[in-house]
Amino acid sequence: MTSLLADAAPGLLWAAPIDVHGHTMSDDRLLRYLEIKVHHLIQEQDWDSIRVVGGYDRAAVVSRHEKQGKLFNIERPTATVHGRDLVVKAFPGADYVQHYALIIATYLAMTGRPADVVTYQPPGQELCKTACDRLDLDLDGDLVIVGWGLQHLAPSNGVWTRGPGYAWQRAEVAGRRLIYLGFLHSIWGDVAGRVVARLAKLGAGDVVYVGKVGSLTPGIEPNTWLATGSTSLLRGELVSWDDFFGDFAAAQGGVQTGLHASSPSILLENRDWLNQHSPSYAFVDPEIGPMGAAARQAGIRFGYLHVISNNLAAHYPADLSNERHNDVLRRRAVLVDRIRSIITGRLNGDPARPLGGTR
Repeated sequence: MTSLLADAAPGLLWAAPIDVHGHTMSDDRLLRYLEIKVHHLIQEQDWDSIRVVGGYDRAAVVSRHEKQGKLFNIERPTATVHGRDLVVKAFPGADYVQHYALIIATYLAMTGRPADVVTYQPPGQELCKTACDRLDLDLDGDLVIVGWGLQHLAPSNGVWTRGPGYAWQRAEVAGRRLIYLGFLHSIWGDVAGRVVARLAKLGAGDVVYVGKVGSLTPGIEPNTWLATGSTSLLRGELVSWDDFFGDFAAAQGGVQTGLHASSPSILLENRDWLNQHSPSYAFVDPEIGPMGAAARQAGIRFGYLHVISNNLAAHYPADLSNERHNDVLRRRAVLVDRIRSIITGRLNGDPARPLGGTR
């Protein structure tokens, strides 16, 4: 398999572990979240140094903690061994490389091991662009639905066509051509913005992102509500986009709407962060802001319709540490059906975008 290896972007940064006692997740749940993310070579032995870089390299050592029973977002960062030193390769994106380095450093600190061995090298812009440019689809004004739960949103009798690190399926809904696009690796943070820019360049007319957000409102129970909106706080500035859903999704039952805040890492969402953003902001995730900004720049419509998966402002039984529990999966299956219904309803009321789009 062809590998995208790290470039020579200058400068290594130390990944300091977070103060776990100030985080919005309890210590035991935060540790569980980290355990399901950290590469098994780090959990099983000590290293003189651990360097996280941008690189998509499936020929390296694959983590034994990769997800099972899913079609997409199953791949974790891989690793290569250099004597007593370990190089961890995360899909090239500044946010993802930083996020995974924080995961490793915090995990080591929480398990009583030295965390000062962890550094990360932000990937260069050209490497990040090259990685996303491997996405190659023939689009002509199509609506592209990207993200989470696609195996349940797409027709069950459809055929997935595979590319390097992704797979896609065509369909037609309400006279509109659709592409369901899923990635095997994470499209975390700024990577997701590059995906939207790439889709627009390939000819997409609209992009809808289906995923998961955290709520900043105490009374919102996880896995019982959907979230949508058209504005995000991104790097300190508000960005708005031409919303694919308009007012349609927000008017449906079981859907929350509000301002979104973009965060490069769940590890940085501590109680101080929460106090700074609540109650002005309703939701948080790493991708929505970069995707909306990219869509705005490219002149296409963008919309998100997400499951509210966790709550930073209150403790509930479900959070990011136990997403594979049966009750969580059952509740999310109901919400995925609701997402499908809302997208179909929006298309039925969208005469401006006929079959084939406008390009």
